Amino acid sequence: MPVPAKRLMIYLGESDSWQGRSLYLSLLETLRKNEIAGATVTRAIAGYGAHSRIRTHTIEVLSTDLPIVITVVDVPEAIDRALALVAPMVREGLITVEEVEIVRYTHRYLQPLPADRPVREVMTGTVTSVTPDTPARQVAELLLGKLFKAVPVVDEAQRVVGIVTDGDLLNKAGLPARLRVGERLAADDLRDFLMNVSRDQTAAQIMTAPVITAQEDEPLGYVVQRMLQQGLKRLPVVNAQGRLVGMVSRLDVLRAVAGGQGGQPEYAPAPKTGRTLGDMMMRDLPVVHVNDDLADVLLKMLSSAVHYVLVLDEKELPAGVITDGDLVARVSPVMRRNVLQALAARVLGTDVKRGQVTARELMSENVLSAPPETGIVEAINLMLGEGRKRLVVVDEQGRSMGMVDRQSLLAASTGL
Repeated sequence: MPVPAKRLMIYLGESDSWQGRSLYLSLLETLRKNEIAGATVTRAIAGYGAHSRIRTHTIEVLSTDLPIVITVVDVPEAIDRALALVAPMVREGLITVEEVEIVRYTHRYLQPLPADRPVREVMTGTVTSVTPDTPARQVAELLLGKLFKAVPVVDEAQRVVGIVTDGDLLNKAGLPARLRVGERLAADDLRDFLMNVSRDQTAAQIMTAPVITAQEDEPLGYVVQRMLQQGLKRLPVVNAQGRLVGMVSRLDVLRAVAGGQGGQPEYAPAPKTGRTLGDMMMRDLPVVHVNDDLADVLLKMLSSAVHYVLVLDEKELPAGVITDGDLVARVSPVMRRNVLQALAARVLGTDVKRGQVTARELMSENVLSAPPETGIVEAINLMLGEGRKRLVVVDEQGRSMGMVDRQSLLAASTGL
């Protein structure tokens, strides 16, 4: 859908200056430092302004005062902020603002990884945590009832001692072994397990410990390298006293690379209720095509409420799924390194350009799918048996109708 925006136009002379420096360069620098989306400088071949002097770029006239036009397009609040910044700098010239619609916007290159930026500027500062003696059932309610991606475990001094994910619930909280080796579990058995999950256990018994953390003042580049080396999706962030102050995830890093803002909580949309995949599925999926490039995939993913995109082939049929994990794990045969490694390498000056990596190289192939009438427990058995976290709901022609994930299905089976 078109996005409402404004276009700021600044008309000035090439010889205009600001504090001893070219005015148009000073304006560009001011706009860039204040995170305005972008600006373009156009140098005219001829024109005249308030003084009615015709200026032209010819061999005979060696004028260095040709007309200059700076064009800026951004969301209305950003343009209002830009106007307040540049208006005092343009002492002679013309400034206009008009409403426009953005019908498409992608980066030609991804933003360089801000490796020297402290983690606290990228992390999510609002974090829900539990204590070691918190009942495992209460942790399950947070992970399945509210669909948090992870819950840190802290002691009385708010020091991080562990972390619990939905994987810990399945692997450590008493899930029957027969399900983990691929056998089917009846609906009543699954519901009983999840509703009575580890009634006698606590967070301390099911958490992953020890926990690798990040310091709030630590440069982001170091944290990215640690995530790569340890294969981690997210890290608790602590202060100098070791107390929990936030969480930083792969998604936060990708937001920073895409030029977005951090500090957004990492949890899924509210779970739906129902008995079949048709009842539960998310219909408005973020979609890309197999030949879309890395920049397009990132922007599509980050603009969605979910952290994955569906990849369609040339016939508009599901060809694969890309998650933030796939952006880390899947690599181009030419690059031979995953996306976050490529982003970290940009600290040394390496760019990931448009067209080098496409959705076809990034996606997980062999999409797991099922029809909309499939029951929730049957779908859970299918996903656990195949080791998948997401399933595409398809019609009789194999076309995508929506998608579900393991966490939301587990939540639906418990009634949390």
